[in-house]
Amino acid sequence: MTAASDPHAERRRRWRDFLDLRLPPRSLFLVDVQGAPERPFPFPENRRARIDWALSAHERSLSIAEWLADDRVPCLPVYTGTEIFAEAFGCRVHRPADNMPFALPLVADAREAAALKRPGLDARPLAELFGIADELVERAGKDAVLQIPDMQSPLDVAALIWEKGDFYMALVDEPETVLGLCAKILSLQTEFFDVWFGRYGHAYAAHYPSYYMEGGLTVSEDEVGAVDRAMFEKFALPDLTALSDHFGGLGMHCCANARHQWEGFQRIPNLRLLNLVQPNDVLDDAHRAFAGATCQYHNWTGRGEPWTWPAQTPAGARIVFEAPAVDREEALRIAEGFARALGR
Repeated sequence: MTAASDPHAERRRRWRDFLDLRLPPRSLFLVDVQGAPERPFPFPENRRARIDWALSAHERSLSIAEWLADDRVPCLPVYTGTEIFAEAFGCRVHRPADNMPFALPLVADAREAAALKRPGLDARPLAELFGIADELVERAGKDAVLQIPDMQSPLDVAALIWEKGDFYMALVDEPETVLGLCAKILSLQTEFFDVWFGRYGHAYAAHYPSYYMEGGLTVSEDEVGAVDRAMFEKFALPDLTALSDHFGGLGMHCCANARHQWEGFQRIPNLRLLNLVQPNDVLDDAHRAFAGATCQYHNWTGRGEPWTWPAQTPAGARIVFEAPAVDREEALRIAEGFARALGR
């Protein structure tokens, strides 16, 4: 697709520029128009429903983009729970009737963890994701933007595979075994996304929150909330660095109480965007702490009317603002307010 034929070329350009700290714009905004149908849970028996829902959600997003001038790039949601890489290693998965699936521990101690073999991309949950993505691209067109599957960090996946109580003891008593398991997970994830980007391209939407990227990788890192700074440096930072170096940058989500790791987050090379899910006062501090260091897209970005939020952020902070709208009229009003505030 050429820029001339891409109706979302300007939105993509704004994201590319935003994620480059050397360039304007300083802020982007998204309006979440309420009313989308609930998505089916990502269970094996819902494969057809998941595909149909993703196509419908994509069409809805394309339709909204025709009349709403925000910065959202429509995408095809290839959504999952946190379980996919742990399941590939052999974890059983609990699928509650009314919630997302999650992996159950596979190993109970260091001996069992050390014996685990690294699976291949033919593991059922991974092969299934490629099958879903292939059909979505075939039906929506090869130029459609895919949302990547949920990508938990190697440390987070290790904590799913290994019974939690023993896992935390092993961080102290069996660190080399923990690092060995993380290395197997990192190897699998790197191969998976090398193939994914080779097959579907390097323009994609993050798994959470759904923001547009070209190149790099997006990841969730939550276990670091439960460990100290030294453990972050030993068990998390090397793999995050490896992923960033390999893929050309990193976007990262963290919903843990991990304020003590903020200095460590800033040491991740080429951290292109950070998403924190925390109380409002903590995010006020985050806006200041990460201003000038990385782009930010948190679960809260200001008080009062949405279009007043940009004026509340500190100088040098690059923020994605997202506001809900109940209908088209409210969405247009919010978008017009943001456009004025951002000098569009």
